[in-house]
Amino acid sequence: MSWTVLIPVRAPGKARLARGPEFARAIALDTIEAAVAGGPEVVVVTADAALAASATSLGARVVLEPAPSGLAAAIDLGLSDDGSRAVLLGDLPALDAADLVAALERASALERAFVPDADGTGSTLVTARGGAPFVHAFGPGSAQAHRDLGLVELTLPAESSLRRDVDLEEHLLLVREHLGPRTRSALAV
Repeated sequence: MSWTVLIPVRAPGKARLARGPEFARAIALDTIEAAVAGGPEVVVVTADAALAASATSLGARVVLEPAPSGLAAAIDLGLSDDGSRAVLLGDLPALDAADLVAALERASALERAFVPDADGTGSTLVTARGGAPFVHAFGPGSAQAHRDLGLVELTLPAESSLRRDVDLEEHLLLVREHLGPRTRSALAV
């Protein structure tokens, strides 16, 4: 089954990490590169022209927002109604393409599914098989919100790179040895 994976990337900056836009771009681009390596069509929605140019060079199709919008608006702008679709958040700098591929293969058997983050409270991936309406509830407490919407939780080990989003400094420390090259380089500066 072929998938389209949408990665919405909001205005750069990781406020809770107290790091600037270049660091946020590095995280997003490492996420995008891993997703592209997995083989699905990857669509990036962003208002950041620099990130858009880099994402295009990695092989992603880019939908450039005229101005930064919220996550839901970015998803609406970039998500097609056709085929099997997934939304992957762009803060997985240690993402292994094989973990994404395996999750999409498992999601192929389900109408709608999601992957919780390692903490079990947030979500990193939401899927809808072709023909199923796409619904999501990203934000604080999204794992429970996705369960409440009837999405099936894809049970993955806590150490899966697909569950390792980076919002806080301690999250970054947990994946430090597996970071993508751009994030690793940005940390060295």
